[in-house]
Amino acid sequence: MNPLYKPPLISRRMLRLTFRNYKVWRKLTLPSISMNVLEPLVFLFGFGLGVGALIGDIEGTDYLQYIAAGMVGYGAMQSASFEALYSAFTRMHVQRTWQGILNTPMTLDDVLLGEWVWAGMKGAMAGVAMLLVVVVLGLAESWLALPFIMLVIILTALAFSAIGLAVNALANSYDFFSYYFTLFITPMMMLSGAFFPIAVLPAPLQIVSAFLPLTHSVELVRPFMTGGDIALSQMALSVVVLLIYTTAGLYLSTILTRRRLLK
Repeated sequence: MNPLYKPPLISRRMLRLTFRNYKVWRKLTLPSISMNVLEPLVFLFGFGLGVGALIGDIEGTDYLQYIAAGMVGYGAMQSASFEALYSAFTRMHVQRTWQGILNTPMTLDDVLLGEWVWAGMKGAMAGVAMLLVVVVLGLAESWLALPFIMLVIILTALAFSAIGLAVNALANSYDFFSYYFTLFITPMMMLSGAFFPIAVLPAPLQIVSAFLPLTHSVELVRPFMTGGDIALSQMALSVVVLLIYTTAGLYLSTILTRRRLLK
């Protein structure tokens, strides 16, 4: 097999880069987490209180509680994406931190996997922080469901960090990321069921929605947050879809990053 297409080699060395990024980030921990939570909170209260006052309940659930589940997944997605795009691009292309690290015994696979884990951690922290806000506001029906929701948040963050690193490998400037957010992230936020039921969409868009990772994150979080029911088959399908995005995104990001840096 061409070395370019080999799966990434997992090594404990990748955690050294994860820890390195953590040590740099911890100086700005509070401002960073606050900014990651602020945008989902604006959507939560802006739509939850504004639109919620007009439509009342939706599918038997208070609208503020309804979109809270969407904002938990959105927070994890947004934070993981920003870290895997803007921050990783800065270390790879602008500061050339990756090149310096590659002069040590660490390999490119170690660097990429370390960035993936770190971006996933950033996304998970943002999602859990948003979940804590939701719990404090009394929008979660049961504390027993919180561990499961946290697992979904972690899986969501890892999926979007893998996708983000693939996009990062194609970027030549920060402006490139505008296409990703405008053409992928923003439409997905509208089509994922975060703000309104997918059933109200036209049939073609419902099909598109079924393939979006955020849709499956929301599908997993909402029933456990609102006390609703979810079929075991649907739960398994959503987990599998997120795992596919994670593994496929990580493999693609590995190939594209090798092609870019190991020419």
